[in-house]
Amino acid sequence: MPVSIKMHESIAVVQIDHPPVNALSHAVRTGLLRAVETVNATPEIAAAVLVCAGRTFIAGADVREFNQPAREPHLPDVIDAIEACSKPWVAALHGNALGGGLEVALGCHYRIALSSARMGLPEVTLGLIPGAGGTVRLPRLIPVPQAVEMITSGKPISAKEAASLGLVDQIVDDELENAAIAFAQTRTSQPLVSTRDRSIKDAPTEPDFWSHAKSRLERKARGQISPLYALEAVKNAVTLAFEDAYAKERSCFLELRQSDQASALRHAFFAERAVGRLDSLKDVQSRPLDAAGVIGGGTMGAGIATALLLAGIRVTLVERDEDSLKAGASRVASILEASVKRGLLTPDRQRELIETLGQTTTYEDLANVDLAIEAVFESMPVKQEVFKRLDQVLKPGAILATNTSYLDVNAIARATQRPTDVIGLHFFSPAHIMKLLEIVEADATAPDVLATGFELARKLRKVGIRSGVCDGFIGNRILKVYRQNAERLLLEGGTPAQVDSAMRRFGMPMGPFEMQDLAGLDIAAAQRHAAREKGINVFAPVSDRLCEKKRFGQKCNAGWYRYEDNSRTPLEDDEVLKLIREEASQHHVAHKAHDDNSIQRAILFPMINEACFILDEGIATRPLEIDMVEIHGYGFPRWRGGLMHYADTIGASTLLDALGADQATEPAPLIKSLAKTGGTFADLN
Repeated sequence: MPVSIKMHESIAVVQIDHPPVNALSHAVRTGLLRAVETVNATPEIAAAVLVCAGRTFIAGADVREFNQPAREPHLPDVIDAIEACSKPWVAALHGNALGGGLEVALGCHYRIALSSARMGLPEVTLGLIPGAGGTVRLPRLIPVPQAVEMITSGKPISAKEAASLGLVDQIVDDELENAAIAFAQTRTSQPLVSTRDRSIKDAPTEPDFWSHAKSRLERKARGQISPLYALEAVKNAVTLAFEDAYAKERSCFLELRQSDQASALRHAFFAERAVGRLDSLKDVQSRPLDAAGVIGGGTMGAGIATALLLAGIRVTLVERDEDSLKAGASRVASILEASVKRGLLTPDRQRELIETLGQTTTYEDLANVDLAIEAVFESMPVKQEVFKRLDQVLKPGAILATNTSYLDVNAIARATQRPTDVIGLHFFSPAHIMKLLEIVEADATAPDVLATGFELARKLRKVGIRSGVCDGFIGNRILKVYRQNAERLLLEGGTPAQVDSAMRRFGMPMGPFEMQDLAGLDIAAAQRHAAREKGINVFAPVSDRLCEKKRFGQKCNAGWYRYEDNSRTPLEDDEVLKLIREEASQHHVAHKAHDDNSIQRAILFPMINEACFILDEGIATRPLEIDMVEIHGYGFPRWRGGLMHYADTIGASTLLDALGADQATEPAPLIKSLAKTGGTFADLN
C-alpha cells in the first residue's frame, strides 16, 4: 500500500511511499482518505503528521492520469477531509512540494519543512490552474501579491522564503519527522483553525492592482491562457466567499484540463522526458565526464566553459595567445558575476569556480581531459586544424566535440585518426542559459560517445536532442526556411513590422526580422556565403542588400529596422521598404494581401514541410525531437506543443493541399503518406 500509518505515542505518522516522486495517483488519494478516517475514528490518536518516503514530498499529480477519466476520490475531497479532521494535521515537507502536493499541505493545519525544501504551484506550466483549493487557500496564508506571483508564474520558492511569507510554520535542518512529531505534540490542546477559516492576507488596496497584473501577464504569456485564468482565480479568492471561489476554481480547472493548450503542454512535458531515451542506447554505458577542455574563449566558448563549471566539471580553457586567454577568462568571470547579482550563485562559490578554471595556450595541457569541445571560428579549415592538434594530445577514449552550428561533422571527424570519438555538441547562445543541446551523431560516432553526449546534457540540465549530420542540423535547417519564407512575404507586399507582429501574435517571443537584428545579420550572411560556396541556393535578396550596406542589426543601429540613440526599440525605416520594393520588382513578385493567419501559414507550413524532410532523411527520428528543438532553441510557443504537435492540429491533408498550391514548395513524402493514410505525427513518436 502506498499509504501507511505508524504510531509514535499519540501521534499518527501517515507516510506516503509511492516512488519515484510520491505523485497523487488514485491509490495514494484512496490511501490518504482512509488515513483521515482512521485518525478521526481512533480516540488514542491526538494528531497526525504527514510524511513522505524517498527524496521528496508529494511532487504533484500523476500526470499520466490526465488523459484518463477522473476516478474518485478526487483530490479536493481528500484535502477537504484532511482540513475538516477533528485533530490537527502537520505536513512535513522535504524535497519538492509541488502542485497537488502543496495543495495537500495547504489543507493541513500546520506545515514544517526542511531548510532545503522547495514548494510551488506549477499548474500553469501544464496549461492548468490549481484545482484542489490552491488559489483560494494560498492567499489566506501569504500576502496576495506573492500568491499571485507564485500561482501565475508557477515558479517554486525556497523554504526560507515560504517561512518569511507565512506559508511554513517552522524550518529545520534535519530530523524532519522527529521535529514534526514534536511540533504536533505541542498543538494537540490548541483550537483548530483551518486554512479556509483564515482571512485573506494583505489584500491589495490599489484600485488598478488587478488590471495592471493582467496587462503584465498578457505580455508575458504571449497567448497562453492559463496564467490569466489563474489570476482571475486568485481575484475570486479575494473578492468572493471561500466556497464560491473554490467552486469557480474547480470548474475552471476542469475546463482547462480538456483544452488544446493543456494537451499541447502535456505533450511538451512528456516529450522532454522522452527525447533522451533512445532504444539504441538502452544498454550503453557513457564515458567519464570529470574534466573537460574548451578551445576558444569567445562568447560561445566562455558560455560553454561556465555551463561546465556550474555542473561540477573541471574545465581548462585554451586560447591562441595570452591576451585572448585573459579575455576569455574575463568573460567567464563576468558571466559568473552576473549570476551572483541575480542571486543564483554565492560570492564564495563564484570565487571557487574562477579559481578552478584552468587556463592555457598549450594543447598539451589537455592530455588528461575526458572531453574537449572546440568553440572556435565557424570555418572548416580552422576547425579541422584544431581537431588535428587535439588528436595528437588527447588520451585514448577522450571525446572530441565540435560546437559547429552547421558544418559537416563527418568532415571534421576525418581530420582525426579517431573518428569514433568525434561528436557534435551544438550549444545555443548564451550557452550557460539556453536549455537546448543538439547532440550530432556523425557516421562513425561510437554508441558510448553518443550516450555521453546525453549524459552531459543531463549534467548541464539541458534538453539533449540527437541529430544526424546535415547543413544546419535540425534547428538551423528549419530556421533557414523560416527566414526565407518571411523574406518572400516582404516581396509580396508585406513589411517587416507586419510579419513580426503576426508571428508575435502566434506566440513567438519576437518576429523573424526582430530576431535577425538582435542576433546580427552578418552571422546569417556568413552562413549563406558558406552554403553558396557548396553550391546551395539560398534565397535572401533583401538580407544580402542590407549586409552590403553594413546594416547588421542592433549593433550597428540599423538592420531591418533603425535604432535611435542605441535604443533597442525597432523603428520602421523607409530605406528598407524601398529596398524591398526594388527586389520585388526585380524578381517579378506579384503583390498579395496578407493578414496574420495567412502570414503565419506562409511561414509555418514550409517549416513543417522541411521538418518532414528531416524526418524522412533520418536526421531526426521522431517528431517530438523537432518539437523540443523548436521550443527550447527558437522560442516556439510551448503552449502549442512544438512545431510537429502544431502540425497535427492542422492535419496532413490540409498541409498537403496548402503546400501543393505553392509552386515554390515540394511537399515532403511524409506529408503525402500521412495525408493518404489519415495518420498523425503523434503516431510516429
